[in-house]
Amino acid sequence: MNEREIKALVSLLDDEDSEVTTLVEQKIRSMGSKIIPFLESEWEESFSAIAQRRIEELIHELQLSVMIERLTEWKNGGAIDLLEGMWIVATYQYPDLSLEKLQADVNQLYYKVWLQFKAEMNPVDQVKILNGEFYGSMNFGANTKSFHSAANSMINVVLESRRGNPITLCVIYLLIARRLNMPVYGVNLPNLFVLTFKKDKVQFYINVFNRGIIFSKTDIDHYIAQLNLPPKDSFFQPCSNLEIVQRVLRNLILSYEKAGEPEKIKEVEQVLIAILDENSFED
Repeated sequence: MNEREIKALVSLLDDEDSEVTTLVEQKIRSMGSKIIPFLESEWEESFSAIAQRRIEELIHELQLSVMIERLTEWKNGGAIDLLEGMWIVATYQYPDLSLEKLQADVNQLYYKVWLQFKAEMNPVDQVKILNGEFYGSMNFGANTKSFHSAANSMINVVLESRRGNPITLCVIYLLIARRLNMPVYGVNLPNLFVLTFKKDKVQFYINVFNRGIIFSKTDIDHYIAQLNLPPKDSFFQPCSNLEIVQRVLRNLILSYEKAGEPEKIKEVEQVLIAILDENSFED
């Protein structure tokens, strides 16, 4: 279809005949994400509130499809770049968010630590240097006032506000640590996400949500016992980038449950299902 034909099609979105509008919407959906810029332009030019609302809904549906496509491709490609996965999740609320902007923001944080960091330091001292910058000059911290806010799962928001939930703070900390070549990984604990420093025979844990406190496997044993849960290997060992993003999506679903937004719950569940596999971690 040429631009004039598409324009004529969009003009039928406020038709009084519901069969007509249904067919029009189906045709627009079939064109895929490439039609989004045109729909945005038509929204600005439209004087019909009904047409504008339907255009908004169509744009959102198409953007959701793009998000699911991207995340599925990311998973199938090995889920190598954690920041890319977090960027795709954030496009649910911020579809125009730039991955390059996020990369630049994280690199800027890395350079602040790199100036003081020395590879020959012992692991605990390395963590202390990172903690000093992360909670000091960078001013990252726990968002205890709005713990269940969906914004806590959006890495761009947390990078800007410097406040987040356990997993998003861990992700930012982890991205910096990886650029410093530190052997730091995510660990899926029940009700809490932490990091582990693991190299050769050295392994300890970092609670990023609680100002980077270092703790041991014994502390995790006690934590699991308090929850009356049987110990699992996943409570102690590194998890994958895919598992991190899956958990971020679960947190997002919980946020929308707390906020009473059933439509968003369904949409994020749809996204999560697209990247689940039989080995996926369950909270």
